[in-house]
Amino acid sequence: MPTIIDVAARAGVSTATVSRVLSQPDRVAEPTRHRVLEVVRALDYRPNVAARTLRTLRAAKILLTVPDISNPFFASVIRGAEEAARDAGYAVVVGDTRHDPEVEDQYAEMLSRREVDGLIFLGHRLPVSLAPLLARQGGAAPIVNGCEYSPDIGVPSVHIDNAAASAAMVGHLVGLGHRAIGLITGPTISPISRDRLAGAMDAAARAGLAGGVSVRTGDYSARSGFEQADALLQRGATALFCFSDEMALGAISAVGARGLSCPRDVSVAGFDDLPLARYFQPALTTIAQPKAMIGRRTVELLVAILREVEGPSRHVTLDHELVVRGSTGPVRAGLRAPRS
Repeated sequence: MPTIIDVAARAGVSTATVSRVLSQPDRVAEPTRHRVLEVVRALDYRPNVAARTLRTLRAAKILLTVPDISNPFFASVIRGAEEAARDAGYAVVVGDTRHDPEVEDQYAEMLSRREVDGLIFLGHRLPVSLAPLLARQGGAAPIVNGCEYSPDIGVPSVHIDNAAASAAMVGHLVGLGHRAIGLITGPTISPISRDRLAGAMDAAARAGLAGGVSVRTGDYSARSGFEQADALLQRGATALFCFSDEMALGAISAVGARGLSCPRDVSVAGFDDLPLARYFQPALTTIAQPKAMIGRRTVELLVAILREVEGPSRHVTLDHELVVRGSTGPVRAGLRAPRS
């Protein structure tokens, strides 16, 4: 197997320069960095991670925790994070917290014990055990939040503008003539759910429809989408905006269970743009989040902290997209959903 000495000799640099290219590439001039990486690829050089860990007291691992690993939304975020981590020389350890604060703290202890170099959490809570670390290190603490943005947490974050995205969707439904709109939110403890609700209600108010919006709370699952949609259909909703695609698919099933058709009788919209959304019948109108990019950018923020590189921003807001498909259409004049 080639060694770092072989790489240095072939590239005409010191072993320290090779190590710096692999661990802190931003600190090496581009021509030198390019030359070293070419040799690394040509020789198929693999760094000795165990030895590097002993020398630097770094684990070369990043912990990424998700609140529900069964949710397909997080699969794309994790993939983007893993790709960025590999590019930076880190491995990703994934933890499923199941919305349980105790489990969140158990995983967070891995950072306290230095079993991992940093933490990315995709939930809305900072693990309680990390509060002292954050108080001591402030912005230098190797902790990043993805998806859910709350300025009160005080850590770097990557997210979309959830309020603006929801406002755009309500505007789309209003533009189709809908005046009886049902919203199925996520748990109100979640900042993204509160932001989406605020954006949706603001758009409805601007359209003069605040009194025509009914709100039910779900838990992002298809089952809750079905149950809450059924309740909204009893109240005469002609359009349902669900704060996740899974709930929207459950809502479409509820429409069919009442003998109605989507979108002829009731329009249904979701949020996230899961892979299944475009293949469902009807294909789902939704808000597309750049899921893989969220994962990638959270890793980039974390690596910048670990390498003590000043980044352009501690809070990154990525673009969303309103994707219009077959599940939304013009309201039918005089239509009212049947009551039980």
